[in-house]
Amino acid sequence: MEFYASCPEGFESALADELKRLGLSHVRRLKGRSTFEGELEEGYRACLWSRLASRVFVVLGRFEAQDADELYDGVYDIAWKSIVRPGATIAITARGVTEQLRNTRFSALRAKDALCDRLAETTGRRADVDAADPDVHLLLSLRQRRASISLDLSGDPLFKRLPPAATRAGEGAHVLRPDYAALVLAQVGWTALCERELTADDYENEALPTLIDASCAGGGLLLEAVNILTDRAPGAARERWGFEGWQLHDADLWERLLAEAREREAAARERQARIVAVDIDPAARKTAERMVKCAGHKRFVDFCAAKSATVLDHAGAVAGAAVVADTTETPLSLMHDAMTLVGELHRAPELTAAPVAALTRDGLLARALHAEPARSIAVMPNNEEATVEVWPSLDHAAAAFEAATNADAEEQTADAQDEAADTPMPEPAAMLDLGDGKPLPVLIPESEQFANRLRKNARLRRKWAKREGVSCYRVYDADLPDYSAAIDLYEGCPQTPGRWLVIAEYAAPKTIDPALAQARMLDILAIAPRILDVPAEHVHAKARMRSRGGSQYGKQGAGKSSSGERANIARRRLPLIEEGGLTFAVNFDDYLDVGIFLDHRVTRNLVREHAKQARRFLNLFAYTGTATCYAADGGVEETVTVDLSNTYLDWAERNMRQNGFVGPQHHFVRDDVLAWIRDQRQTRNRWDLIFVDPPTFSNSSKMGRRTWDVQRDHVELLAGVSRLLAQGGHAIFSCNLRGFRPETRKLARAGVVLEDITAQTIPEDFARNQKVHHCYIVRRLPIEDAMAEVGFSAEEIAERVEKLRNPEARKPRAAVPAHAQAGNGKSNFAGKPSPTGKPKRKKFYASKPKGK
Repeated sequence: MEFYASCPEGFESALADELKRLGLSHVRRLKGRSTFEGELEEGYRACLWSRLASRVFVVLGRFEAQDADELYDGVYDIAWKSIVRPGATIAITARGVTEQLRNTRFSALRAKDALCDRLAETTGRRADVDAADPDVHLLLSLRQRRASISLDLSGDPLFKRLPPAATRAGEGAHVLRPDYAALVLAQVGWTALCERELTADDYENEALPTLIDASCAGGGLLLEAVNILTDRAPGAARERWGFEGWQLHDADLWERLLAEAREREAAARERQARIVAVDIDPAARKTAERMVKCAGHKRFVDFCAAKSATVLDHAGAVAGAAVVADTTETPLSLMHDAMTLVGELHRAPELTAAPVAALTRDGLLARALHAEPARSIAVMPNNEEATVEVWPSLDHAAAAFEAATNADAEEQTADAQDEAADTPMPEPAAMLDLGDGKPLPVLIPESEQFANRLRKNARLRRKWAKREGVSCYRVYDADLPDYSAAIDLYEGCPQTPGRWLVIAEYAAPKTIDPALAQARMLDILAIAPRILDVPAEHVHAKARMRSRGGSQYGKQGAGKSSSGERANIARRRLPLIEEGGLTFAVNFDDYLDVGIFLDHRVTRNLVREHAKQARRFLNLFAYTGTATCYAADGGVEETVTVDLSNTYLDWAERNMRQNGFVGPQHHFVRDDVLAWIRDQRQTRNRWDLIFVDPPTFSNSSKMGRRTWDVQRDHVELLAGVSRLLAQGGHAIFSCNLRGFRPETRKLARAGVVLEDITAQTIPEDFARNQKVHHCYIVRRLPIEDAMAEVGFSAEEIAERVEKLRNPEARKPRAAVPAHAQAGNGKSNFAGKPSPTGKPKRKKFYASKPKGK
């Protein structure tokens, strides 16, 4: 019989080696598969014991298939009566195309018709089709003019073998798929270590084969390692197989192989080995501990603190060792520590004979180990690019290095010389002395310059903050071009004491090597908390980019919030910070922005000063309502807070309540701002002070078909805002588009003038970046006065005034463009939607709409 085992790309070599170890013959490695030949027993063994294969197939036939007729004939000629068990359901999947067979669904349908027609002729009954859960799953492969059809012996993919309890325990967490875990473990020879017979010296020294998982993530590597140690057949617990609908299935033979597997597992109970697991991320370690416990493997795994000395103490004497790690989901803020730990273990004298294998996405582990990997395997876990990188033991590298540099190198083999060239001796890690008596390993020696600059900045900023009474401020803002990041320090108020860092990396130019840029970022993440005295768990790394979903404020990719975040935002325990005598809740985990923009510190105080002469205040694009809090503190009688996000409106209410501003005079409105403004222009509602801080861009689905672009849409926005101003009122408009240019002439034609106050609103800690935001006072003037103020000629002003006075001279109103159409054509300005879907009718407006 001809068989083949399919696998993910990158697994082919390891899978072929595994099949050979299983005793299968004529193994041949191909792309995405390995073929082998043998009897039924060999196919069963591959199904039962392969840890790397995704599925195992038996080839039923090969034939010419240039067109649909040849395909039908080729399938029809196969003796299906001797293949498909009576009453079994079938399904056929087609892959590949030929010159005339371009549609895989059509090809599968044509093959199904041929199979059913043949069965109807030979047995008098057509097979039933069950595409979702068939008893017999067939795969039709088309290539050039040839076709082959194979039967899937596996049923469900072989990598679906996690214990149900462990699957439930790891729900929502990153748990490495078992076949990827097996690939990593195969690179360090874990199976051979488990099968090693201990010597008398080993027993005397209490030395055991040892596996150290230096980044255990969700526990995927640990579960597979225990299964290998206990010699448990990966397919032993499976209850249903694809071969059960096959006429040639031999139940007695299969039961004999299962009995053999049980005997092997029983014999493996005598094995002795240690598995030590750590993770820099406490949340990942808890997930791994829960997974291991639910799988019933707790006694095999020793979890300990993520420090090299502690790990080595738990590992004890080793009789062969290996180090593995899965850093694909390690938070960026913890990546430096994770890589440092792996590097320290790799260089530890006790582990000089231990190879290292890591599943990683960035290729930076080579910098931590100061050696290029001996081999790299490109893989795609979760359809995302990653690499399995392997480093040989230091003993192995030293031997190769000596062979290459020995005076008698001519007598050494060429293979040893090549190996030495590929595996240079590791160099000592670069170390920084930060003055606290604890040298810090770094990936880039030049990072010392960054450390010196940050230390100087911290000293100056600390004095300035104390003098100004500021507790949250920017410490560093890309002062060194090569270390392009912003570092913000947050000091908690007495209710929630603590210090937090938010480190946001600026996108590196395309001319900079991405790996080098990320290495610098990791050094920043390691150095900053040491100099600024912040616990590592309070360091949060952010990456700034336009939100794919178009939301106003981007969501953090690996947030810890649940689907009930909105319901919990009002009562979640969040850090509290103080600014300007007010208290605000901040969230460092879930969003790119934490709930308050530090560069608007002066602007918010300006809102409070202007609010002292105002009665009614309106906050548009309100975010978390910090400006509303300042206005209320300034003494306004009524506030209206408008935002498109229910979550941020709940957050704004929390901030207001936190500062004692509660009551029916404070209103919170969930609506599209432009649509809401159009509705309000039809009422007599007017405000003395309006604060407008729109996003740079948004394409939120809540806005319907329209999108928002501050450069394109600010004229429409500010013209509408000006119509909501009470007599003598004004607005404060701010935006964060670095290249923003107000269309002053277009605004003037609408009677709107701007006063640029940007320079006086930039705080000292943002002085390096004068374009961090733009800020303007917005006023409404008679159109002729506004046009004159921006430089229109008398003739242009007269023409404009005449057009406005003579309606017949006006041009027909153009159709509203798609980007300016409201999401639903209705306003929810009366309040946030209630749980029933109907808006809460909060009658905050003072008069009825015009015309009603």
